[in-house]
Amino acid sequence: MRDHTKLRAFVLADELVLKVYQITKKFPKEEPCGLTSQMRRAAVSVPSNIVEGCARDSQAEYCRFLEIAFASLRELHYQVSLAIRLGYIK
Repeated sequence: MRDHTKLRAFVLADELVLKVYQITKKFPKEEPCGLTSQMRRAAVSVPSNIVEGCARDSQAEYCRFLEIAFASLRELHYQVSLAIRLGYIK
């Protein structure tokens, strides 16, 4: 089993979650069930999948969870660009 806390990707993803929560706190109050929730879920998914992948025994499973983490990161990237276009983020 791998130690996820030693991976730079995990440390950065963990910091990203905190930033996303801070940023989305400032979103309009009518937004909490929409983009706010989606962004938070996608952000939390990144380090969560890194952790789960590190708990897997096979290299193939480990890589699969890293791929899922990357896909969540790409999803979050789109959501951030949407939030910028909506004027929620400057």
